[in-house]
Amino acid sequence: MTAPPRAPSIYSIAIFVHDMPRALEFYRDGLGLPLAKQGSFGAEFFTEGTRVGVHPAIHADAKALVGRHTGITLHVSDLLEYCGDLHSRGVRFVAEPTQQTWGIMAMVADPDGNVLALWEDRLPETAEHAHQNLHVDQADGAS
Repeated sequence: MTAPPRAPSIYSIAIFVHDMPRALEFYRDGLGLPLAKQGSFGAEFFTEGTRVGVHPAIHADAKALVGRHTGITLHVSDLLEYCGDLHSRGVRFVAEPTQQTWGIMAMVADPDGNVLALWEDRLPETAEHAHQNLHVDQADGAS
């Protein structure tokens, strides 16, 4: 009997840039992402879970992907404090932290114009959310 095939998992997501030294400085020093490794391929950040790969845009297809919204969202546990730190480091904000109904979101851009979202899972303090949380808490207590 053969073992069932394993489901794939996401190893990394890629961001393409024109200027690797500037990008390395931005992601490592500006955003404070932990650098896992670097080489001729570019750089890889984070050592566990999904990695963020930053790669030089060498081919035409990769060059076409530079300077756009990446679709990448980084979770930050204390987003407002983190954004204050980013401001002091000169990181360019595309959108300042804004409370949404599903959390707080900000958007930053790297030196090549690649946009990343920053998100904290903090709901607004409103009577509606307090009412919703009350129902959730009551439902949890009923089980």
